[in-house]
Amino acid sequence: MTYSQLSHNAREIVARFTLATSQEVQLGCDWYPSALKIATRIADKYDLRVETVAGVIAALSPSNKWERNVYDAENFIKVWHAGALEEQVLHPKHPIIKVCTYRKQKIKAWDILTRDIPIIEILSGVKTIEFFNCITNPLLDDVCIDGHAYSVWLGSRVPVDKVPNIQGKIRQTIKQDYRDATAFINDELDEQYSAATIQAITWVTHKRIHNV
Repeated sequence: MTYSQLSHNAREIVARFTLATSQEVQLGCDWYPSALKIATRIADKYDLRVETVAGVIAALSPSNKWERNVYDAENFIKVWHAGALEEQVLHPKHPIIKVCTYRKQKIKAWDILTRDIPIIEILSGVKTIEFFNCITNPLLDDVCIDGHAYSVWLGSRVPVDKVPNIQGKIRQTIKQDYRDATAFINDELDEQYSAATIQAITWVTHKRIHNV
């Protein structure tokens, strides 16, 4: 992949990558492997499949900061493991545990723990499925497109509440631009980054630049 072959937006991704510090590159490289290790540690603690824990993490991720996301997921699993009832956990007004995301996501997390349905079917939302895939199966070469990833691709900061509904063809275009940018970066630097890693590197770089 040569620079001239890249779309304008793929070049914006490359441009953001060039602004990454060495620390941000390492943070991005570690991001999804670290998330998998966290999920594995929780899974071992509560005798669960790592995919189940990653599914709960993904379910509770919308509008939730990462540190709180992990905290919520482990607490949610702990309460379920202790034998809490569905009506106690999912009570609309007085649940025994609170999480920093939407109630419908909490219901999905409960279903992942209690129902014999494929996790991706329960998650259903494209971003949470992408997040789950990036944590559990890097060989899929999926990319998680959130508001920050969209801003990196666009080349300018878009406030989270102004990010459009990224679905269908445009979402696939954004993912392909991340993959193309990754191919170019790998060729230039003789690296083997995945598209998810480039997304993570540019994500932490974008957050630092815009203090978000």
